[in-house]
Amino acid sequence: MEDLDNKKDFDIEYDPLVAAAAADHDIAVVESDTFVSTQGWDSDTVVDYKINEDEFHKITLLDCDFFIRKPPDPDNDVYDFREMYVTPPDTDVYSIPKVLAPMPQKYIRCAQSDYGSYNVTEPPIDAPRDPLYKTEREILKVYLTKHYKNRRMGDPEFVLDFEEIYIIDSKTKSITRAKVLVTAPGGRTRDRKSDLLVISDRGSSFKIIHASEKEDPTTVIEKQEWENSRQEMERHLRKLRDFSISNWF
Repeated sequence: MEDLDNKKDFDIEYDPLVAAAAADHDIAVVESDTFVSTQGWDSDTVVDYKINEDEFHKITLLDCDFFIRKPPDPDNDVYDFREMYVTPPDTDVYSIPKVLAPMPQKYIRCAQSDYGSYNVTEPPIDAPRDPLYKTEREILKVYLTKHYKNRRMGDPEFVLDFEEIYIIDSKTKSITRAKVLVTAPGGRTRDRKSDLLVISDRGSSFKIIHASEKEDPTTVIEKQEWENSRQEMERHLRKLRDFSISNWF
């Protein structure tokens, strides 16, 4: 039954004639009474109504709550990017978020992952019997990665499509599509189960490599420290090179 259900699943890249014939098996498009498209709107436009939050995916970040319309589906992982809202944390002042890249105009399945940091508070020196530390998780960004061909998670061929990642940024209260560099061999016909996603530059750079190129964390840290030290030395030497007669001599 699960295999049959997956064959009836939807895809955003489809032949209109085939889609019309299989319309009975697609997820029904549901429009709300308050539907407002995010396309063509000025950012941070406050709306004068309260949404039904049960109809939306609520994504809680450090600086805001993000809402993306949730079509009725048992898997609860289908997103409708045509209607989105953002609010200050735990309030009901809804506004249209900043949309910095074209969003899909059809439903897509996505897996959600968080990018953030731990806020560590050390105990005071004069209270050595207090707990050693207190940590709080601060979600700065959320990544929504599309399911390849919109397959359900239980599908035997399920894999994430790292080429299509949508970034929700807590600080700018915006959503955009990640620019992903693909270095894995094979192009679009490659075996995507061998893809490895590398995220760097504090969650802003994305690169897809082959899983065989995976490095251990120590090597990654050493490379990063080496690059930083080279940049610092370059800045120092620039003081000597940028003048015909250096102030040092």
